[in-house]
Amino acid sequence: MERADAAPADRSDAAPAERSDAPPARLDVLRSIDQLPPGSWERLAPAGDPMWTRNVFRALERSRVGPAGYAYLTVRRGAETVAVLPLCLFPDLRLDRIVGPHERRLLAPLRRLAPRLLRVPMLFCGHLLGQGHVLAAEPLDGPTGRLLVTAVLDFARRERLGTVVFKDFAGPDLAPLRAPLTEAGFFLAPSLPDTELALPTDSFEQYLAALPAKPRRNARAKIRRFGSRPDLRIEVLAAFDHLLPQLLALYGQVMDRADQTLDVLDHAFLAALAADPLSRLVACFEGERLVGFLLCLFTARPGAGGTESAGGEGGAGDTGGTGNTGGADGIVPGATGARIGLDYRLAHDAALYHNLHYAAVRLAMDTGCRHIRFAQTAYLPKVEMGCALIEQWHAMTHVRPLPRAVLRRLLPPALAAARAQALDPPGGSTGPAPRPRTEERPPHAAR
Repeated sequence: MERADAAPADRSDAAPAERSDAPPARLDVLRSIDQLPPGSWERLAPAGDPMWTRNVFRALERSRVGPAGYAYLTVRRGAETVAVLPLCLFPDLRLDRIVGPHERRLLAPLRRLAPRLLRVPMLFCGHLLGQGHVLAAEPLDGPTGRLLVTAVLDFARRERLGTVVFKDFAGPDLAPLRAPLTEAGFFLAPSLPDTELALPTDSFEQYLAALPAKPRRNARAKIRRFGSRPDLRIEVLAAFDHLLPQLLALYGQVMDRADQTLDVLDHAFLAALAADPLSRLVACFEGERLVGFLLCLFTARPGAGGTESAGGEGGAGDTGGTGNTGGADGIVPGATGARIGLDYRLAHDAALYHNLHYAAVRLAMDTGCRHIRFAQTAYLPKVEMGCALIEQWHAMTHVRPLPRAVLRRLLPPALAAARAQALDPPGGSTGPAPRPRTEERPPHAAR
């Protein structure tokens, strides 16, 4: 455990009760999630978000998906942990892996002539694979927020990580930190939105019926297209460690086509999640060969499993209702379709992408979930499936003034252009780009 070298906080804007009664905040840096006191992570993590379970972060620590290391900045008052901010350490991040295709083409000559110049040390704060949060039972007050931001910058300097990013924070999570971040020289830039599908409580057919007319017709056509292939079937698997080599091969096909590769899942990460009783693999087989999958994570034990066979308007295994209402022991049922793999040899003709997602929707409904989240990719089909887009932001800075000024000038327009292209790719739609949910936007976020 390391003591964070945060400067003393100005407590003039703290509530009187905090000044007189609350013990002073102490900040520590832990190098593993298992160094946190038992139960503290679970008490502070966002309810209903399976990406924020302890098992997911353990899996990250035990794998090599991108960062060279992880840390957890903790805020304690007395014996109680009141806030946790996960940190991802990239001492040698390749810039050409995190920019869009246009920027990557511009960087190609530099990559050939001086590849070392494209490697930068960066510290990401939040979640490498999901929406960013500072885990806390209640929003941080101003003094504690300043302590946290100061401690992050001090840690970055000690680790020689010049660029610091609070990654993918939605408006409500960013709002309590906005003043401390601005005072410390951070600036905001739009990141890719999160995707969330609200689920009905009745049946999959109710979900389809609630879609607008054209998306509803398209969904039924894709379900029929899959159902016309008797050689294909979809199963929901609780045990899938024997399929890991095939998962990696199909996932590799997707990543070969990805614009950005900040993280690339490996065998160790997938093996750790395969051992998690709250994970399920929505798997598509052609005979005995795996040709597609969607890895789904849950906060409550998933509902109907076993074989789901394709056929008819209901497609893969429509049960007609939600057999499990979830919520046992106070757990909020939540679901995430975390990562996908596809055999592009038949992905289009069989509408694999959509039918894997439809099967995940059914599984989430059977588990009693009121929503399911998906990855920050392929926005047009997700919006057609009914997903809402949740605005997210990066807060960024550099520990030195000159690079900070360069980043402030160059990064916001570059990220905004990449975001616009992701939401409305060339040739991807004849209509307007999908509109994100604006209620998540923090005050003055465009400045």
